[in-house]
Amino acid sequence: MSVPTSPAEKGLNPGLMCQESYACSGTEEAVFECDECCSLQCVRCEEELHRQERLRDHERIRLRPGHVPYCDPCKGPGGPSPGARQRAVVRCQACKINLCLECQKRTHSGGSKRRHPVTVYHVSNVQEPPEAEEMDEEARRRKMTEKVVSFLLVDENEEVQVTNEEDFIRKLDCKPDQHLKVVSIFGNTGDGKSHTLNHTFFYGREVFKTSPAQESCTVGVWAAYDPVHKVAVIDTEGLLGATVNLSQRTRLLLKVLAVSDLVIYRTHADRLHNDLFKFLGDASEAYLKHFTKELKATTARCGLDVPLSTLGPAVIIFHETVHTQLLGSDHPLEAPEKLIQDRFRKLGRFPEAFSSIHYKGTRTYNPPTDFSGLRRALEQLLENNTTRSPRHPGVVFKALKALSDRFSGEIPDDQMAHSSFFPDEYFTCSSLCLSCGVGCKNSMNHGKEGVPHEAKSRCSYSHQYDNRVYTCKACYERGKEVSVVPKTSASTDSPWMGLAKYAWSGRQYWFGNQDPVDTVVRTEIVHVWPGTDGFLKDNNNAAQRLLDGMNFMAQSVSELSLGPTKAVTSWLTDQIAPAYWRPNSQILSCSKCATSFKDNDTKHHCRACGEGFCDSCSSKTRPVPERGWGPAPVRVCDNCYEARNIQLDVTEVQADDEGGTLIARKVGEAVQSTLGAVVTAIDIPLGLVKDAARPAYWVPDHEILYCHSCRKEFSVKLSKHHCRACGQGFCDECSHDRRAVPSRGWDHPVRVCFNCNKKPGDL
Repeated sequence: MSVPTSPAEKGLNPGLMCQESYACSGTEEAVFECDECCSLQCVRCEEELHRQERLRDHERIRLRPGHVPYCDPCKGPGGPSPGARQRAVVRCQACKINLCLECQKRTHSGGSKRRHPVTVYHVSNVQEPPEAEEMDEEARRRKMTEKVVSFLLVDENEEVQVTNEEDFIRKLDCKPDQHLKVVSIFGNTGDGKSHTLNHTFFYGREVFKTSPAQESCTVGVWAAYDPVHKVAVIDTEGLLGATVNLSQRTRLLLKVLAVSDLVIYRTHADRLHNDLFKFLGDASEAYLKHFTKELKATTARCGLDVPLSTLGPAVIIFHETVHTQLLGSDHPLEAPEKLIQDRFRKLGRFPEAFSSIHYKGTRTYNPPTDFSGLRRALEQLLENNTTRSPRHPGVVFKALKALSDRFSGEIPDDQMAHSSFFPDEYFTCSSLCLSCGVGCKNSMNHGKEGVPHEAKSRCSYSHQYDNRVYTCKACYERGKEVSVVPKTSASTDSPWMGLAKYAWSGRQYWFGNQDPVDTVVRTEIVHVWPGTDGFLKDNNNAAQRLLDGMNFMAQSVSELSLGPTKAVTSWLTDQIAPAYWRPNSQILSCSKCATSFKDNDTKHHCRACGEGFCDSCSSKTRPVPERGWGPAPVRVCDNCYEARNIQLDVTEVQADDEGGTLIARKVGEAVQSTLGAVVTAIDIPLGLVKDAARPAYWVPDHEILYCHSCRKEFSVKLSKHHCRACGQGFCDECSHDRRAVPSRGWDHPVRVCFNCNKKPGDL
């Protein structure tokens, strides 16, 4: 158990009891002396009495050990001059006045007053001279604040102007091991915030700059150290000022509020405006929503010995009036704090983040303003360490730096909300989904911690971004989520080889079977955030690649006659032929009958030996499983047909199979058999089938009216081209560059616009 502290150790006179008996029945020890009430008062009586309007401005002092009050008649109109005031020796319990020896003889020596009960003061216990002590203490405090200067802590762009903890402590000019609290002030511009801090903490010295000009004299956040109360005092910009970057500056105020232990809201309005309640209510909501989590993370990340309180600071509303009464004057039975809570409730604001809200008012009939009541209220709250205890200056700096790093950056004008002082847009990520336009719900700069973008709602599908993600359905049912990426070709295959493999591998779906997308995978629509890669690395561009190849072939074939058409056919055959086939360019005559081939003659390869033959020497068919042709019969020469037990090099066969050339050849035969039809039909405009063949991320042709870069209008003379990277439409001049686009499935150089071509790294 703790040992009770004696009244003398508390700084009280153990022989003095409360003389008011207003709230305590005279049973509690006196703590204050009120000159105008002419009595010693306990804490309860002092607080209850001076809530009344007519008693609010009374001057009170805190009692010290051995304190003796002054004689009351000596202070009256008929008494001696103030310089001749005497200390009382007794207190008349009936008259409730303090009397010096001379006044007691003069007023209570005769009549019925002789029998009035009195309490004797022990004048000998008074430490002389008390006036000198008070003057010395006041002078000492003033001297302690003589060298205090303020410094810019955060500028108007939310950039911290202190480099590190040591620099912060040096500018505060406090001891490195000093523990302190933080007091900040808020209010509208021109309400005298800097003036209030100067008179409350620094005895009127202009530590924080003041000015009679119309322009605000405080830009950014300024700080100074009060060595008397051991607090860091922070001055802020005024609200409702005509400033640029208003959203960022408003967000800055909440960062200051988050590191403060005590907040003064200064208002000079004759009546409390709704802006005051909206500001505090919105600040409370934003603090709980965005800052409590970050303060906890800062404590863990920085390894702070003193945890940062997730409960907000205490608030004092300092209200100065001239022509109107103070809050609660017309409701003497209700505390001003209750009336303030009622105002919050009526406006739909709930200041739950603040540990407490207090009201301190003063009515200034004639300047200067009386700040003594505010000073006493501040001192009482600073002594309370229940919610917030003093902490090292380095902890304050780390908290402010962490909040500045997390919640920083420009706020676009279209995201500014005027219905709230602290809308979510001030503290959340500004990225918008490119597909549906929904904003990210995470806090600012979350990417630095490796946290991906998230949204509150689901996304909608966009052809331009093809924002579909496939996952294996079988794996999903087993509790695993495995992404599936469709591919039409390997990056090591040539374009024609890849297409041939792709077509042949899907032969089981050529006869009306279901698409694997509908049967074996789950499809999910996901958000497309700026700076992220595409989702499907191939994007189903096989049809467009075939059209591109056919378009190139058409341009060549249109300039050729029938003879060169055969050359094109031979070239195509060589491109997809197995490795053991003799190239067409080397086959000048039939390998069996030695008949020379003419331009109109057709060359046939034996599927067994790979040599070239005429039609009559290779008209037989049989399966050749040792070469990978089977079980269906294929063309072979007469010699290989008769020698059914031919032995082949196993290594050669495996190489052919692994390379996929047999698959390519099988598709090539189908292409070759229809090449004549293609050549004759190639004059049909490709535009009729382009929309069916275009990848999903391409912008449809009918939506492309102008070049996406130079804005030239497309016409019959100006053709439109799609960039294979971004999918937008361009003219030829703006998209003549060629680059591989592996993220979109184009593994060989294809057309890209000049903007995409400028991007570093792989597209």
